[in-house]
Amino acid sequence: MAIEQLTPPEVQTALSRDETVVFLDVRTEAEFQAGHPAGAINVPVVFFPPAGGRPAPNPHFLTVVEANVAKDAHVILGCQAGVRSQHAAELMQQAGYTNLTNMLGGFGGGQDHLGRVVPGWQAEGLPVSMDNGDGVSYASLSEKGGREGSFDRKETDRETG
Repeated sequence: MAIEQLTPPEVQTALSRDETVVFLDVRTEAEFQAGHPAGAINVPVVFFPPAGGRPAPNPHFLTVVEANVAKDAHVILGCQAGVRSQHAAELMQQAGYTNLTNMLGGFGGGQDHLGRVVPGWQAEGLPVSMDNGDGVSYASLSEKGGREGSFDRKETDRETG
């Protein structure tokens, strides 16, 4: 089954209409800490070595996601440009997640399948949060292992500025 693709404004509309939608930011912890869509949670799908080089898959990605997000939840995935989030959505789909959406253009902007520029979340002027606390940061989510489906987006700081 194809993974739905939405632009950042379409994602914002979906998030504002349904408080049960989970926004999963799959960028690195540093990228997430620098600013992310309001209400997002962070589980990196890859890690970048400090000295440069090729990214390495996060071996705990699915374990942490499964401990925090129910398999039947509507999950919208985002990254910097839309590529890592598409990959993460495919991994989640293979693991049994059934309601997945990829955010085209990501946080910083990207291109669609035809090569057209898609402005990112930030360029669209959508709500950005700097909340990196309990329940949203990768560090806190990775500590919740074994609590299947425990994430509730309403518990996060829904900062709008």
